[in-house]
Amino acid sequence: MKALIFGLSLVLSAVSLNGQKMNKDKNYERALFASGCYWGTEYYLQKVDGVIETAVGYAGGSVADPSYREVCSGRTGHAETVEVIFDPSKTDYETLCKIFYETHDPTQVNRQGPDIGTQYRSAIFPLNEEQKAIAEKVTQILRDKGYDVATEITTNAIFYREQEEYHHDYYDKKGGVPYCHKYTEKF
Repeated sequence: MKALIFGLSLVLSAVSLNGQKMNKDKNYERALFASGCYWGTEYYLQKVDGVIETAVGYAGGSVADPSYREVCSGRTGHAETVEVIFDPSKTDYETLCKIFYETHDPTQVNRQGPDIGTQYRSAIFPLNEEQKAIAEKVTQILRDKGYDVATEITTNAIFYREQEEYHHDYYDKKGGVPYCHKYTEKF
């Protein structure tokens, strides 16, 4: 099984993202966000100081180890999802939730810009009760500001890493900026 099923605190080997080095002796935390095309979501979350690593994949569906083509069919129930590994001494889950909301339109249902289908829905997949409470709090802030937030908050999701490497770090490899994501201050 390719699913990445492990606890919230991680101890990982040395790798870097944006010059930030992983420390094998340090505990990192993990978060899962879906906001349309995972390339755009990953692009913005990678830029947050304290984000150490990202991976694209799928969560929220019923098919184990889905392929990209299976997810694109809309029949797996999965959403294109970004896994974020972050250093809690440099950023926190609430900050990541806010960036998530500020880099897509959370009022759209089963789409993001030109990408249409349940695989492009807006979703937060909290990995514990603390993350769930924070996600609900940040979502309520937006609702209180008048946003008709369609984002689902779903617990117990399993993340399946995309196995085709060209999907990972897409905009870093290809250049350019996301076509269906942009930053809009909301908080």
